[in-house]
Amino acid sequence: MVASSSAVSATTTSGPMIITTILLILLASTTSYANFKLPKSDTKLLEFPLNLEYLECEFFLFGSLGRGLDQIQPNLTGGGPPPIGVRQANLSALIKDVITQFGYQEVGHIRAIKSTIRGFPRPLLNLSEAAFANVMNSAFGEPLYPPFDPYANDMNYLLASYVIPYVGLTGYVGANPYLLSPVAKKLVAGLLGIEAGQDAVIRTLLYKRKTERVIPYNYTVAEFTNRISELRNELGHTGIRDEGLIVPRYLGAEGRVTGNILSGDKNSLSYSRTPRQILRIVYENGNEHYPGGFYPRGANGTIARKYLKYGAYVKE
Repeated sequence: MVASSSAVSATTTSGPMIITTILLILLASTTSYANFKLPKSDTKLLEFPLNLEYLECEFFLFGSLGRGLDQIQPNLTGGGPPPIGVRQANLSALIKDVITQFGYQEVGHIRAIKSTIRGFPRPLLNLSEAAFANVMNSAFGEPLYPPFDPYANDMNYLLASYVIPYVGLTGYVGANPYLLSPVAKKLVAGLLGIEAGQDAVIRTLLYKRKTERVIPYNYTVAEFTNRISELRNELGHTGIRDEGLIVPRYLGAEGRVTGNILSGDKNSLSYSRTPRQILRIVYENGNEHYPGGFYPRGANGTIARKYLKYGAYVKE
């Protein structure tokens, strides 16, 4: 009876001990993942795209809903200044639905990055009509009249959207070969997948209307996309990394088509860009050392700051 009682006692106590041990192992596993220290190079490469994710998030949320991160997810702003000049666009039900989805996707992107690294506060963003009008004026080499208004209608908003996600997409492609840790590689792969999808949706919506004139201008949708892509190539100083909706046949897939619903190199692989090249484009001046364009005080983060002539921010 004594031996039997001992056995029962051992069995009774061993059950909770096993459960406790399993819980401790799981807790240790979770803790080690949460405290996983990324290589410094990975942290810098994951940090930089926050600049573009903030820009896309505010543009899409405001464009579709009339409100941004400060109202939707204020804890993700890091106390950064609100964007300049952004407002709700005059969109049809379909385009509003699509852009709303994009906006919430970007909220998730910011959270995913800042859950992996510390990140930084939202930089000052200029998403005003004038900022986009300057892009279009530069693309066509002359002032458009009336000035381009990205918030006026579906067409204008989609053309303005054409300016944004693709730049981030090429940045993720460019960063991928230099990432060292599985955590960073997995995150960038996930971000790249959605950014590529957004770009494909925007290009498809525009491609359906590629021969239409963008009222009130004497240019078609395809001409707008071609000029924007040519401008980004010029600002980046690295040759062709960007293509519009209609291209010369030799630039089309396998040199057989002129339609270009997706932009890719001779093997139909996505083009890549470095942070330096991206800064030249989003500053709208071809110089990574001088803030401007969408980032009047400069982009944030270690990589962007090192290029700024006067340090972290330039005083306005």
